[in-house]
Amino acid sequence: MYVLALLLGVVAGLRTMSAPAAVSWAAYLGWLDLHGTRLAFLGNAFAPWLLTALALFELVTDQLPTTPSRKTPMQFAARIASGALCGAAIGVDAGNWIIGLVLGVVGAVIGTLGGHEIRRRLASAFHRDRPAAFIEDAVAVAGALVILLVLR
Repeated sequence: MYVLALLLGVVAGLRTMSAPAAVSWAAYLGWLDLHGTRLAFLGNAFAPWLLTALALFELVTDQLPTTPSRKTPMQFAARIASGALCGAAIGVDAGNWIIGLVLGVVGAVIGTLGGHEIRRRLASAFHRDRPAAFIEDAVAVAGALVILLVLR
C-alpha cells in the first residue's frame, strides 16, 4: 500500500491536482477509509468534484506559454504539498500516515524533477513542447486512474 503513496507523489509531481482528485474519489467511493481523520474532508460529497475541476483546469493552464516552470519555488512547493497530502491519506488507510506522507513527498520530488527532464527531452525530440505536454498529461491522468483502480 505504501508503494501507492510514492506513486501518487509521482503523479502529484507531474500534475499537482490529479493525485488529490484521485484520492478524493477513492475516499468518496469508500475505497480509501479516511473516516474519523483530519483527511476525512477528501471524501465529502463536494471534494472529488472540486478537485477534478481543478485538475482539468490545470491540464488546460499547463498548455499556456505563460505558465511558470514546475521548478519555481511556488510550483515545486505545491507539488510537494499535494504529494504529502495524498501520501498521508494512503498512509492513514495503511496504518501510518507519517510513512505515507514522507513517501508522497519523495514521489513528488521524483515526479517534479523527473517529469521536467523527460518533458524537456521529449520536447527536444518533437522540436516543440505541446506534444510532450500532452504525453505528460496522459501519463499523469492514466497513472492516477490506475492507482484509483488499485485502491478499489
